[in-house]
Amino acid sequence: MRIWAIGDLHLSFGVQNKSMDVFGPQWKNHPDTVASHWKQKIKPDDLVLLPGDFSWAMRMEEVIPDLRWLEELPGTKVMIKGNHDYWWGSLKKVVDALPPSVHVIQNNAFHWKGIAIGGARLWDTEEYSFDAHVEKTSSTGIDPEEAIQKEMSATIFNRELERLKLSLKMMDPKATVKIAMTHYPPIGSDLKNSRTSQVLEEYGVNICVFGHLHSLKKGALFGEKNGIRYILTSCDYLHFDPIQIYTAPD
Repeated sequence: MRIWAIGDLHLSFGVQNKSMDVFGPQWKNHPDTVASHWKQKIKPDDLVLLPGDFSWAMRMEEVIPDLRWLEELPGTKVMIKGNHDYWWGSLKKVVDALPPSVHVIQNNAFHWKGIAIGGARLWDTEEYSFDAHVEKTSSTGIDPEEAIQKEMSATIFNRELERLKLSLKMMDPKATVKIAMTHYPPIGSDLKNSRTSQVLEEYGVNICVFGHLHSLKKGALFGEKNGIRYILTSCDYLHFDPIQIYTAPD
């Protein structure tokens, strides 16, 4: 039994003019690349974590083709909301639209074969910056909603941190392994203590997977701090190849 992770799929089967190709040739036909790697490595009994930015869809009906694509891939899948998942409305509407193999975490926890998984989106924080690690790249333009939200970053971050605490509280304290998913990085590249890392430690998290960062310069980022493995899983950082984060002992 194995657990994998890959984030920021940015699928767009149900919407037009949202190709990720504008961010570089590495993104060309990226869903096919992801699916090919996925089918080669991941088995039906495995679990796959998707830490946000699953789809460019704006409405629930637009995300259905992306969910169908995901359902056809092997494994049980669990996702959280990213900053671009505008299709993600009320929890009931999301759950009602999910195919059988896909689950979501929102102010709750997911338990699977003795493993507990919690999570929340998080947001930008002034505690750390990744500007020095990001290559210059083409852009689709500034999202007006994001521009407004940037002015409210501290408020949004505080709210998201409380949501993370709520989710982690719901994890089984007897779980063999505790995993947290966040969309935004919970810690800086220097692994200095952060407000989020302190929360993860308080709740006994063993592994934290996250995404959000794209077009990064070459070199490995993150690692282990105070017993927690911090793993960046943005799909372009992983070369569109799911990463194995845990294998159950025999």
